[in-house]
Amino acid sequence: MSVRGLEKLSSEESLALEELVELSRGYGADRGLVLGGGGNTSVKFAGHLLVKGSGAALATVRPEDFVDLDRGLLQALLESELGGTRDQREAAFKEAVMAARLHPERNQRPSVESVLHQLMPGKFVVHLHSTLVNQFSCSRDGRSLVSRLDKDIIWVDLVDPGFVLAKALQAGLAEFVRETGKSRPRAVIMQNHGVVVSGDTPEGVKADIDWLIEALEGLKRQASEGAEVSAAVGGRAPLPSGDARALINIIGPALRGLLGRAGEPLPIVTYDGSREVVEVLARADAREIVMGGPLTPDQIVYCRSFPLWFESDPGQAPALVEAQLAAAVAEHTEEHQVPPIVVLVPGLGLFAAGSSWADANTARLVYVDSLKVMAGALSFGGAHYLPQDFREFIEHWEVESYRRAVAHTAASAGRAAGKVALVTGAAQGFGLEIAQDLADQGAHVALTDVNVAGVEKAAHDVQDERGEGKAVAFAIDVTSAASVAEAVHQVVRTYGGLDLLVVNAGVLRAAGVGEQAERDFDLTTAVNYKGYFLCVQAAAPVLATQHRARPDYWSDVIQVNSKSGLQGSNKNFAYAGSKFGGIGLTQSFALELVEDGIKVNSVCPGNFFDGPLWSDPEMGLFVQYLRAGKVPGAKTVADIRRSYENKVPMGRGCTAADVMKAVYYLIDQVYETGQALPVTGGQVMLH
Repeated sequence: MSVRGLEKLSSEESLALEELVELSRGYGADRGLVLGGGGNTSVKFAGHLLVKGSGAALATVRPEDFVDLDRGLLQALLESELGGTRDQREAAFKEAVMAARLHPERNQRPSVESVLHQLMPGKFVVHLHSTLVNQFSCSRDGRSLVSRLDKDIIWVDLVDPGFVLAKALQAGLAEFVRETGKSRPRAVIMQNHGVVVSGDTPEGVKADIDWLIEALEGLKRQASEGAEVSAAVGGRAPLPSGDARALINIIGPALRGLLGRAGEPLPIVTYDGSREVVEVLARADAREIVMGGPLTPDQIVYCRSFPLWFESDPGQAPALVEAQLAAAVAEHTEEHQVPPIVVLVPGLGLFAAGSSWADANTARLVYVDSLKVMAGALSFGGAHYLPQDFREFIEHWEVESYRRAVAHTAASAGRAAGKVALVTGAAQGFGLEIAQDLADQGAHVALTDVNVAGVEKAAHDVQDERGEGKAVAFAIDVTSAASVAEAVHQVVRTYGGLDLLVVNAGVLRAAGVGEQAERDFDLTTAVNYKGYFLCVQAAAPVLATQHRARPDYWSDVIQVNSKSGLQGSNKNFAYAGSKFGGIGLTQSFALELVEDGIKVNSVCPGNFFDGPLWSDPEMGLFVQYLRAGKVPGAKTVADIRRSYENKVPMGRGCTAADVMKAVYYLIDQVYETGQALPVTGGQVMLH
């Protein structure tokens, strides 16, 4: 092991750590068992144990993420009495656990449940926040139901986590040994908290977890057969798809504006309309259920204690929905002293907010899991909510504040940090390089293209390099209003809205006026001119909604035009005409949309010689121009290229890096709209 401290492990200990990592990742990848990076694992040796560090996610945990602790010091802590107030006790507990680190120079923070891991008799210990287990642990009748299963299960009533929980488990283990004569329970279920299983081998741990899950599933089936279902009748039915789409397109962008903080990018707001969510929200008693309070510490940490409940009748004017939502957010914030992270809309689903897609998606996953737990608990006597004093303790507990901060995805740095961008024509060429650069500069990017396979691969590659959720792919045909509207809607469902629309999709069919086929002229005009109009028409209402919710917020539309939009192009009139028309649209859109906080500009690149538009061996412009005889005397593609390079004062073609400098300039420039900015190496000079 090359990690400082871990290189001192024996070969036997190193092998056990490798087994622990594999065990941890296996359970961490199962969202029915672990969410939000929660849960922890450990392995014990003679004088020390390795426990997962706070903030590390089980699904991706590495050997170096485990903290090496002195078991003797942990045992001494367990046998001590920490007096004083609650806060004094927790401060002393934290200090003692930190002092047990064998390698403090690694500056790690051990799990708050490290003493619990020391207590459990098995060598390997796994603590999971299983949805199924918590349906029992968060229910009023959970203890009595679980007691029917097996005397080898210990139930620990709700107590403060950390030191007090360890003491409660210590008492429970002692009682278990006295009553059964056995040294190790098959499982420990902690009320409103999850399950702990230990064993001398990973296989033994897996066997006991599998046994518990199977047993609880059987118990759930029995209990559900006689459960009361009448409460599910009489609530809000799911909205028709058209009404749902319209409402999502209002609520998502409005929430971005309402939940944003001055001087910071708008948050990401992701939507979930899954069956599990809609069914719970459709219950007649749904509001009472979800507003009863949180069920688990994870719900508090990632979603805050209470969601915002928002009802809106379908068909209402967008302005009325926005006003109602603004009032609801303000009322919730005043009552709870913090804005909501989760917003529940009966008939529609839930929205979850975060500074990044990763944060918003974690909140979504944790709350959806909470809804599943609530739904299950209804069959077991009703939900057992965390009492107010416990909830307030978790809200202000330094340990959970630290875990939340570590798990939080830091805002990306860069010139597009925090922005959501939609780029058309992003499967290859300029569009792909624009999308990649925006992601590199901190944006979340929706790559769209008529080439579905190509754009999906492109987005997948961006995600591989920059992280899950940083890029998504959607099909788009910019000549179809329905296709464009669907792509924009999908962006709203994923990110809540957008900050930057880059209209890049374009085609070129070069020919003289006497030879141009009508279908080629129509295609060029439809993609380059009509497509620009359709994209702006679909995106502008989303951008305007964000601006109304937060009037100091401005968004951007940037059309990738061409130098051919600034001067005519010989035997390329269809393309030049469409680009000239595009600049007319830019100027007109800029005048109209400025009142909605939308800047509209064009960048006019010179020739991108190395991209597929020019260099494709079958349909590239070099080949087309050679066939059309556009360059007198040219006999090869190389002749065509040289001819065009010689026209540029700087002696080379335009690159994506050149264009991106112009794009970022236009985004940064707060006092410019309706402009066509040349990026031509001096080939076209404005006057």
